Amino acid sequence: MLVTIDKRGSINLPSTIRKETGLDIGTHLDIEVLEGGSIVLTPVAIYPTVKLNEKGLKKLAEARKSGTVKMPALLAKKIKNARTDAD
Repeated sequence: MLVTIDKRGSINLPSTIRKETGLDIGTHLDIEVLEGGSIVLTPVAIYPTVKLNEKGLKKLAEARKSGTVKMPALLAKKIKNARTDAD
């Protein structure tokens, strides 16, 4: 399949390839150039991180111990979907 690089340096992936590979708007791709010039695109998942300072960590620990404080929905969702760097 032939694609053309436009003046901004972008290419369009044909819809048949996007559908076949499950690529959708917002999909992140890692690009690798192999020896000989072949280009490999690999879909990757990007997980946002939440970093807390000492005060925030202390409040989180207190909330977990008490069991009475309800976490904000956005934070609860992020914690539910959290993974470690090793995953």
